[in-house]
Amino acid sequence: MPEKMAGELTNERSKQTVGRLKSRPQFLAVRQGEKRRGSLFLIEVLDRKLTDAEPRVGFTVTKKHGNAVERNRMRRRLKEALRLHAGFAMQPGHDYVVVARRDVLTAPFEKLASELAHRIETRPKPRRPETDRSRKV
Repeated sequence: MPEKMAGELTNERSKQTVGRLKSRPQFLAVRQGEKRRGSLFLIEVLDRKLTDAEPRVGFTVTKKHGNAVERNRMRRRLKEALRLHAGFAMQPGHDYVVVARRDVLTAPFEKLASELAHRIETRPKPRRPETDRSRKV
């Protein structure tokens, strides 16, 4: 039986390649899609209507969340959680942008990974239009 190499996935889920969002126009385009809010991060999702294209992901950590060392650590934690636990849940032809919040830095890795997988899999509940909302005064 061959031994597992360092960094190799230990679970039996299918290995799906995930592309990267790299340019500012790609990130801005995803902002037009749906938003999935969570306590550790916000995920923005855009359906590109390309069923045979690989999913793409980008990460955003703003300067208000710490210095460069902390921001890079947050980004690395999100990338690893996605690689190990959530990449399988991404839909082909979709773009995802993960906008980190400060708590990503201190949250237990298991919680970070499970919430990331949950947010990617779950679609938000549709909201009623503003005109249909009744307010009791």
